[in-house]
Amino acid sequence: MVTVTRDPERYRVFPGDGFDGVGLVEAGGSYGTGTLLYGGRAVLTSAHVLEGAEAVTVRLETPAGRVHLPASAYGLHPRYDTFQNNSDLALLWLSEPAPYSVERSTLYRYGDELGSIISLVGYGLTGEGAGGYVENGREGPVKRMAANRFDTTGEALKDTFGQGINWDPLPGSQLIIDFDNGSSANDALGALMGLHDTGLGSAEGMIAPGDSGGPAFIGDKVAGIATYTASLSRNGQRPDVNSSPDSSFGEIAGFQRVSFYQQWIDQALRQADPNAPSRPEDVATSIVEGDEGTQLIYFLLEFTGQRDDPDQWLSVDFATRDGTATAGEDYLAVADTLILYPGETQATIAVEIIGDDVPEPDETFYLDVFNPVGGSFGEGVAQLTAMRTIVDDDGWIA
Repeated sequence: MVTVTRDPERYRVFPGDGFDGVGLVEAGGSYGTGTLLYGGRAVLTSAHVLEGAEAVTVRLETPAGRVHLPASAYGLHPRYDTFQNNSDLALLWLSEPAPYSVERSTLYRYGDELGSIISLVGYGLTGEGAGGYVENGREGPVKRMAANRFDTTGEALKDTFGQGINWDPLPGSQLIIDFDNGSSANDALGALMGLHDTGLGSAEGMIAPGDSGGPAFIGDKVAGIATYTASLSRNGQRPDVNSSPDSSFGEIAGFQRVSFYQQWIDQALRQADPNAPSRPEDVATSIVEGDEGTQLIYFLLEFTGQRDDPDQWLSVDFATRDGTATAGEDYLAVADTLILYPGETQATIAVEIIGDDVPEPDETFYLDVFNPVGGSFGEGVAQLTAMRTIVDDDGWIA
Protein backbone atom coordinates (compact mmCIF):
# COMPACT_ATOMS: atom_id res chain seq x y z
CA MET A 1 0.00 0.00 0.00
CA VAL A 2 1.62 3.30 -1.10
CA THR A 3 1.51 6.02 1.58
CA VAL A 4 2.12 9.75 1.78
CA THR A 5 4.91 9.72 4.34
CA ARG A 6 8.55 8.78 4.09
CA ASP A 7 8.03 5.89 6.48
CA PRO A 8 5.74 3.21 4.99
CA GLU A 9 6.46 0.99 8.00
CA ARG A 10 4.15 3.22 10.04
CA TYR A 11 1.27 1.75 8.08
CA ARG A 12 2.13 -1.89 8.57
CA VAL A 13 -0.65 -4.12 9.94
CA PHE A 14 0.24 -6.79 12.47
CA PRO A 15 -1.73 -9.83 13.67
CA GLY A 16 -4.31 -8.82 16.24
CA ASP A 17 -4.70 -5.27 14.84
CA GLY A 18 -8.23 -6.01 13.66
CA PHE A 19 -7.52 -6.93 10.04
CA ASP A 20 -6.55 -10.59 10.34
CA GLY A 21 -9.43 -11.44 7.97
CA VAL A 22 -7.67 -9.63 5.11
CA GLY A 23 -5.52 -12.31 3.55
CA LEU A 24 -2.94 -12.81 0.85
CA VAL A 25 -4.47 -14.65 -2.13
CA GLU A 26 -1.82 -16.70 -3.94
CA ALA A 27 -2.94 -17.81 -7.40
CA GLY A 28 -0.79 -19.40 -10.06
CA GLY A 29 2.46 -17.64 -9.24
CA SER A 30 0.90 -14.20 -8.72
CA TYR A 31 -0.91 -12.75 -5.75
CA GLY A 32 -3.55 -10.31 -4.63
CA THR A 33 -5.61 -9.60 -1.54
CA GLY A 34 -8.97 -10.88 -0.30
CA THR A 35 -11.41 -10.56 2.59
CA LEU A 36 -12.84 -13.37 4.72
CA LEU A 37 -16.61 -13.13 4.89
CA TYR A 38 -19.01 -14.15 7.67
CA GLY A 39 -19.31 -17.90 7.88
CA GLY A 40 -15.52 -18.22 7.76
CA ARG A 41 -15.48 -20.30 4.59
CA ALA A 42 -15.48 -17.82 1.69
CA VAL A 43 -13.17 -15.00 0.58
CA LEU A 44 -14.14 -12.04 -1.62
CA THR A 45 -11.50 -10.82 -4.07
CA SER A 46 -11.04 -9.69 -7.70
CA ALA A 47 -11.69 -11.86 -10.73
CA HIS A 48 -8.43 -10.83 -12.38
CA VAL A 49 -6.50 -12.20 -9.40
CA LEU A 50 -7.94 -15.70 -9.86
CA GLU A 51 -8.67 -15.93 -13.58
CA GLY A 52 -7.10 -19.06 -15.03
CA ALA A 53 -5.47 -20.18 -11.78
CA GLU A 54 -5.38 -23.93 -11.18
CA ALA A 55 -4.37 -23.73 -7.52
CA VAL A 56 -5.30 -20.98 -5.07
CA THR A 57 -4.23 -20.55 -1.45
CA VAL A 58 -5.17 -17.92 1.12
CA ARG A 59 -2.57 -16.89 3.68
CA LEU A 60 -3.86 -15.48 6.94
CA GLU A 61 -1.73 -13.86 9.65
CA THR A 62 -2.94 -14.54 13.21
CA PRO A 63 -1.46 -13.95 16.67
CA ALA A 64 -0.96 -17.73 16.84
CA GLY A 65 1.00 -17.78 13.58
CA ARG A 66 0.62 -17.88 9.83
CA VAL A 67 -2.06 -20.13 8.30
CA HIS A 68 -2.23 -21.33 4.68
CA LEU A 69 -5.68 -22.47 3.55
CA PRO A 70 -6.11 -24.01 0.08
CA ALA A 71 -9.21 -23.07 -1.89
CA SER A 72 -11.52 -25.92 -2.80
CA ALA A 73 -13.24 -23.89 -5.55
CA TYR A 74 -13.67 -20.38 -6.87
CA GLY A 75 -16.08 -18.54 -9.13
CA LEU A 76 -15.74 -15.36 -11.18
CA HIS A 77 -18.60 -12.93 -11.67
CA PRO A 78 -20.38 -14.10 -14.84
CA ARG A 79 -20.19 -10.61 -16.38
CA TYR A 80 -16.51 -10.06 -15.64
CA ASP A 81 -15.02 -7.89 -18.39
CA THR A 82 -11.29 -7.37 -18.09
CA PHE A 83 -11.20 -4.73 -20.84
CA GLN A 84 -13.84 -2.49 -19.24
CA ASN A 85 -12.83 -3.16 -15.61
CA ASN A 86 -16.41 -4.25 -14.95
CA SER A 87 -17.71 -6.95 -12.59
CA ASP A 88 -14.15 -7.66 -11.49
CA LEU A 89 -15.20 -9.81 -8.54
CA ALA A 90 -14.66 -13.39 -7.46
CA LEU A 91 -15.50 -15.62 -4.54
CA LEU A 92 -13.32 -18.48 -3.40
CA TRP A 93 -14.25 -21.22 -0.96
CA LEU A 94 -11.74 -22.50 1.56
CA SER A 95 -11.09 -26.21 1.99
CA GLU A 96 -11.59 -25.78 5.74
CA PRO A 97 -12.95 -23.00 7.97
CA ALA A 98 -10.63 -20.16 8.88
CA PRO A 99 -9.50 -20.04 12.54
CA TYR A 100 -12.30 -18.59 14.63
CA SER A 101 -10.00 -15.87 15.98
CA VAL A 102 -9.80 -14.31 12.50
CA GLU A 103 -12.23 -11.44 11.87
CA ARG A 104 -15.09 -12.06 9.44
CA SER A 105 -16.60 -9.18 7.46
CA THR A 106 -20.06 -8.23 6.24
CA LEU A 107 -20.98 -6.21 3.16
CA TYR A 108 -21.68 -2.49 3.02
CA ARG A 109 -25.19 -2.56 1.56
CA TYR A 110 -26.10 1.12 1.26
CA GLY A 111 -25.72 3.44 -1.73
CA ASP A 112 -24.34 6.41 0.19
CA GLU A 113 -20.60 5.70 -0.10
CA LEU A 114 -19.55 8.98 -1.73
CA GLY A 115 -17.72 11.23 0.71
CA SER A 116 -17.06 8.40 3.14
CA ILE A 117 -13.58 7.92 4.58
CA ILE A 118 -12.36 4.39 3.85
CA SER A 119 -9.68 2.09 5.19
CA LEU A 120 -7.61 0.42 2.47
CA VAL A 121 -5.97 -2.83 3.55
CA GLY A 122 -3.77 -4.98 1.34
CA TYR A 123 -0.52 -6.70 0.48
CA GLY A 124 0.45 -4.36 -2.36
CA LEU A 125 3.83 -2.90 -3.14
CA THR A 126 4.68 0.07 -0.99
CA GLY A 127 6.65 3.29 -1.35
CA GLU A 128 6.29 7.03 -0.98
CA GLY A 129 3.66 9.06 -2.75
CA ALA A 130 6.22 11.37 -4.31
CA GLY A 131 8.01 8.53 -6.07
CA GLY A 132 5.46 5.71 -6.35
CA TYR A 133 5.77 2.08 -5.43
CA VAL A 134 9.00 0.12 -5.34
CA GLU A 135 9.57 -3.62 -5.59
CA ASN A 136 9.59 -5.54 -2.32
CA GLY A 137 12.91 -7.23 -2.93
CA ARG A 138 13.50 -9.92 -0.33
CA GLU A 139 10.82 -8.69 2.04
CA GLY A 140 7.88 -10.36 0.27
CA PRO A 141 4.27 -9.19 0.50
CA VAL A 142 3.47 -7.23 3.66
CA LYS A 143 0.04 -6.09 4.81
CA ARG A 144 -0.50 -2.36 5.27
CA MET A 145 -3.41 -0.04 5.90
CA ALA A 146 -4.05 3.56 4.86
CA ALA A 147 -7.05 5.86 4.50
CA ASN A 148 -8.70 7.64 1.60
CA ARG A 149 -12.14 8.87 0.57
CA PHE A 150 -14.64 7.78 -2.07
CA ASP A 151 -14.84 10.88 -4.26
CA THR A 152 -16.93 9.98 -7.30
CA THR A 153 -18.31 7.16 -9.43
CA GLY A 154 -17.06 5.38 -12.49
CA GLU A 155 -19.86 6.71 -14.70
CA ALA A 156 -19.15 10.29 -13.60
CA LEU A 157 -15.50 9.76 -14.54
CA LYS A 158 -16.59 8.47 -17.96
CA ASP A 159 -19.01 11.36 -18.46
CA THR A 160 -16.16 13.78 -17.87
CA PHE A 161 -13.47 12.06 -19.92
CA GLY A 162 -15.47 10.35 -22.63
CA GLN A 163 -13.02 8.76 -25.04
CA GLY A 164 -10.22 10.12 -22.88
CA ILE A 165 -10.39 6.87 -20.91
CA ASN A 166 -10.48 3.54 -22.70
CA TRP A 167 -12.87 1.73 -20.34
CA ASP A 168 -16.60 2.14 -19.82
CA PRO A 169 -17.80 1.52 -16.25
CA LEU A 170 -21.24 0.03 -15.77
CA PRO A 171 -23.44 2.78 -14.27
CA GLY A 172 -23.50 2.54 -10.50
CA SER A 173 -20.87 -0.20 -10.30
CA GLN A 174 -17.57 1.59 -9.55
CA LEU A 175 -16.26 4.00 -6.92
CA ILE A 176 -13.25 6.26 -7.54
CA ILE A 177 -10.59 7.72 -5.25
CA ASP A 178 -7.52 9.86 -5.88
CA PHE A 179 -4.18 10.10 -4.09
CA ASP A 180 -3.72 13.56 -2.56
CA ASN A 181 -0.72 15.21 -0.95
CA GLY A 182 -2.33 18.45 0.25
CA SER A 183 -1.49 20.35 -2.95
CA SER A 184 -4.18 21.43 -5.40
CA ALA A 185 -1.69 20.81 -8.21
CA ASN A 186 -1.79 17.06 -7.47
CA ASP A 187 -5.48 16.85 -6.59
CA ALA A 188 -6.43 14.66 -9.54
CA LEU A 189 -10.20 14.80 -9.26
CA GLY A 190 -10.07 18.46 -8.29
CA ALA A 191 -7.98 19.45 -11.31
CA LEU A 192 -9.71 17.15 -13.79
CA MET A 193 -13.33 17.05 -12.56
CA GLY A 194 -13.72 20.03 -10.22
CA LEU A 195 -14.09 17.77 -7.16
CA HIS A 196 -11.69 19.66 -4.94
CA ASP A 197 -10.33 17.79 -1.90
CA THR A 198 -6.65 17.84 -1.02
CA GLY A 199 -6.76 14.73 1.10
CA LEU A 200 -6.41 13.33 4.59
CA GLY A 201 -2.84 14.36 5.32
CA SER A 202 -0.40 11.73 6.48
CA ALA A 203 -3.17 9.12 6.78
CA GLU A 204 -3.83 9.04 3.04
CA GLY A 205 -2.76 6.12 0.87
CA MET A 206 -3.27 4.47 -2.49
CA ILE A 207 -3.55 0.93 -3.85
CA ALA A 208 -0.67 -0.62 -5.78
CA PRO A 209 0.10 -3.98 -7.46
CA GLY A 210 -0.75 -6.75 -5.00
CA ASP A 211 -3.69 -4.82 -3.50
CA SER A 212 -6.02 -6.08 -6.24
CA GLY A 213 -9.02 -7.73 -4.64
CA GLY A 214 -8.38 -5.97 -1.35
CA PRO A 215 -11.11 -4.26 0.65
CA ALA A 216 -12.07 -0.66 1.13
CA PHE A 217 -13.81 -0.66 4.49
CA ILE A 218 -16.42 1.82 5.65
CA GLY A 219 -16.28 1.15 9.35
CA ASP A 220 -16.00 -2.63 9.56
CA LYS A 221 -17.99 -3.38 6.38
CA VAL A 222 -16.57 -4.10 2.93
CA ALA A 223 -17.69 -1.29 0.61
CA GLY A 224 -15.28 -1.63 -2.32
CA ILE A 225 -12.91 -4.14 -3.93
CA ALA A 226 -9.67 -2.75 -5.36
CA THR A 227 -9.46 -3.15 -9.13
CA TYR A 228 -7.26 -0.65 -11.02
CA THR A 229 -5.22 2.55 -10.94
CA ALA A 230 -4.72 5.16 -13.64
CA SER A 231 -2.71 8.30 -14.39
CA LEU A 232 -5.01 10.71 -16.22
CA SER A 233 -4.73 14.03 -18.02
CA ARG A 234 -7.28 16.41 -19.53
CA ASN A 235 -7.06 19.71 -21.37
CA GLY A 236 -3.30 19.84 -20.86
CA GLN A 237 -3.52 19.16 -17.13
CA ARG A 238 -1.70 16.16 -15.66
CA PRO A 239 -1.85 16.14 -11.86
CA ASP A 240 0.29 12.98 -11.51
CA VAL A 241 3.33 14.15 -9.55
CA ASN A 242 5.79 12.19 -11.71
CA SER A 243 3.68 11.51 -14.85
CA SER A 244 4.26 7.78 -14.38
CA PRO A 245 1.60 5.12 -13.61
CA ASP A 246 3.08 3.96 -10.32
CA SER A 247 0.48 4.77 -7.63
CA SER A 248 2.07 8.14 -6.90
CA PHE A 249 0.40 11.40 -5.88
CA GLY A 250 -2.11 12.65 -8.43
CA GLU A 251 -3.32 9.25 -9.65
CA ILE A 252 -6.78 7.69 -9.32
CA ALA A 253 -8.02 4.20 -8.46
CA GLY A 254 -11.21 2.30 -9.16
CA PHE A 255 -13.12 -0.08 -6.88
CA GLN A 256 -15.97 -2.45 -7.57
CA ARG A 257 -18.95 -1.15 -5.60
CA VAL A 258 -20.05 -3.89 -3.21
CA SER A 259 -23.54 -2.43 -2.71
CA PHE A 260 -24.11 -2.71 -6.48
CA TYR A 261 -22.99 -6.34 -6.56
CA GLN A 262 -24.46 -7.56 -3.27
CA GLN A 263 -27.11 -9.69 -4.96
CA TRP A 264 -24.52 -11.72 -6.85
CA ILE A 265 -22.37 -12.11 -3.72
CA ASP A 266 -25.29 -13.19 -1.50
CA GLN A 267 -26.77 -15.61 -4.00
CA ALA A 268 -23.41 -17.14 -4.92
CA LEU A 269 -22.76 -17.82 -1.23
CA ARG A 270 -26.21 -19.36 -0.77
CA GLN A 271 -25.94 -21.59 -3.81
CA ALA A 272 -22.52 -22.88 -2.74
CA ASP A 273 -23.68 -24.14 0.66
CA PRO A 274 -24.93 -27.73 0.23
CA ASN A 275 -25.82 -28.08 3.92
CA ALA A 276 -28.20 -25.15 4.21
CA PRO A 277 -31.75 -26.41 4.94
CA SER A 278 -34.55 -25.50 2.54
CA ARG A 279 -37.53 -26.86 4.53
CA PRO A 280 -38.58 -26.03 8.10
CA GLU A 281 -38.57 -29.71 9.03
CA ASP A 282 -34.90 -29.95 8.03
CA VAL A 283 -33.76 -27.18 10.37
CA ALA A 284 -31.75 -28.48 13.34
CA THR A 285 -32.30 -26.56 16.57
CA SER A 286 -29.28 -28.07 18.32
CA ILE A 287 -25.75 -28.99 17.33
CA VAL A 288 -22.93 -30.96 18.93
CA GLU A 289 -20.09 -28.49 19.36
CA GLY A 290 -17.14 -30.71 18.33
CA ASP A 291 -13.59 -30.46 19.63
CA GLU A 292 -11.97 -27.89 17.31
CA GLY A 293 -12.61 -25.41 14.53
CA THR A 294 -16.11 -24.25 13.74
CA GLN A 295 -19.22 -25.78 12.28
CA LEU A 296 -22.43 -24.15 11.11
CA ILE A 297 -25.92 -24.15 12.53
CA TYR A 298 -28.72 -22.53 10.52
CA PHE A 299 -31.80 -20.38 10.86
CA LEU A 300 -34.31 -20.45 7.98
CA LEU A 301 -36.31 -17.35 7.10
CA GLU A 302 -39.34 -17.65 4.80
CA PHE A 303 -41.63 -15.04 3.23
CA THR A 304 -45.18 -16.29 2.75
CA GLY A 305 -46.82 -13.07 1.58
CA GLN A 306 -47.23 -11.43 -1.82
CA ARG A 307 -44.80 -8.90 -3.25
CA ASP A 308 -46.36 -5.65 -4.44
CA ASP A 309 -43.79 -5.68 -7.26
CA PRO A 310 -42.11 -8.89 -8.51
CA ASP A 311 -38.79 -7.01 -8.66
CA GLN A 312 -39.05 -5.87 -5.04
CA TRP A 313 -36.25 -6.65 -2.57
CA LEU A 314 -37.44 -7.79 0.85
CA SER A 315 -35.13 -7.44 3.82
CA VAL A 316 -34.78 -7.94 7.55
CA ASP A 317 -32.00 -7.08 9.95
CA PHE A 318 -30.73 -9.75 12.32
CA ALA A 319 -28.30 -10.19 15.20
CA THR A 320 -27.24 -12.99 17.50
CA ARG A 321 -27.61 -12.61 21.26
CA ASP A 322 -26.13 -14.52 24.18
CA GLY A 323 -28.21 -16.89 26.24
CA THR A 324 -26.10 -19.14 28.41
CA ALA A 325 -23.63 -19.36 25.51
CA THR A 326 -21.08 -16.56 25.12
CA ALA A 327 -20.19 -14.96 21.80
CA GLY A 328 -16.51 -15.36 21.00
CA GLU A 329 -16.20 -18.42 23.24
CA ASP A 330 -19.04 -20.70 22.20
CA TYR A 331 -20.18 -19.19 18.91
CA LEU A 332 -19.28 -16.27 16.63
CA ALA A 333 -21.65 -13.32 16.83
CA VAL A 334 -23.12 -12.02 13.59
CA ALA A 335 -25.25 -9.00 12.72
CA ASP A 336 -26.27 -8.12 9.18
CA THR A 337 -29.15 -7.60 6.76
CA LEU A 338 -30.73 -10.55 4.96
CA ILE A 339 -32.25 -9.75 1.58
CA LEU A 340 -34.69 -11.87 -0.39
CA TYR A 341 -34.12 -10.95 -4.02
CA PRO A 342 -36.72 -11.21 -6.81
CA GLY A 343 -37.83 -14.82 -7.15
CA GLU A 344 -36.66 -15.78 -3.66
CA THR A 345 -39.00 -16.62 -0.80
CA GLN A 346 -36.49 -18.03 1.69
CA ALA A 347 -32.88 -17.89 2.77
CA THR A 348 -30.77 -19.14 5.65
CA ILE A 349 -28.59 -17.42 8.21
CA ALA A 350 -25.57 -19.47 9.30
CA VAL A 351 -23.83 -19.07 12.65
CA GLU A 352 -20.45 -20.60 13.44
CA ILE A 353 -20.22 -22.80 16.53
CA ILE A 354 -16.79 -23.00 18.17
CA GLY A 355 -15.51 -26.46 19.05
CA ASP A 356 -13.52 -27.16 22.21
CA ASP A 357 -12.63 -30.01 24.56
CA VAL A 358 -13.74 -28.32 27.78
CA PRO A 359 -16.51 -30.11 29.73
CA GLU A 360 -19.42 -27.70 30.21
CA PRO A 361 -23.23 -27.74 30.30
CA ASP A 362 -25.26 -27.48 27.11
CA GLU A 363 -25.66 -23.81 26.22
CA THR A 364 -28.05 -21.64 24.23
CA PHE A 365 -27.99 -18.48 22.15
CA TYR A 366 -30.59 -16.51 20.20
CA LEU A 367 -31.11 -14.90 16.82
CA ASP A 368 -33.27 -11.77 16.77
CA VAL A 369 -34.85 -10.73 13.44
CA PHE A 370 -36.27 -7.22 13.15
CA ASN A 371 -36.85 -4.18 10.92
CA PRO A 372 -38.70 -5.88 8.06
CA VAL A 373 -38.75 -3.90 4.80
CA GLY A 374 -41.23 -4.83 2.09
CA GLY A 375 -43.28 -7.07 4.38
CA SER A 376 -44.22 -7.54 8.02
CA PHE A 377 -44.17 -10.15 10.76
CA GLY A 378 -47.86 -9.67 11.42
CA GLU A 379 -49.87 -7.03 13.19
CA GLY A 380 -48.18 -5.78 16.35
CA VAL A 381 -45.10 -7.99 15.95
CA ALA A 382 -41.83 -6.04 15.84
CA GLN A 383 -39.29 -8.83 16.33
CA LEU A 384 -38.92 -12.57 15.85
CA THR A 385 -36.56 -14.65 17.97
CA ALA A 386 -35.28 -18.20 17.62
CA MET A 387 -33.04 -20.20 19.96
CA ARG A 388 -30.32 -22.75 19.26
CA THR A 389 -28.68 -25.19 21.68
CA ILE A 390 -24.98 -26.08 21.64
CA VAL A 391 -24.64 -29.61 22.94
CA ASP A 392 -21.44 -30.36 24.83
CA ASP A 393 -19.73 -33.60 23.85
CA ASP A 394 -16.75 -33.56 26.23
CA GLY A 395 -18.28 -35.18 29.31
CA TRP A 396 -17.60 -34.55 32.97
CA ILE A 397 -14.74 -36.13 34.90
CA ALA A 398 -15.46 -36.92 38.57
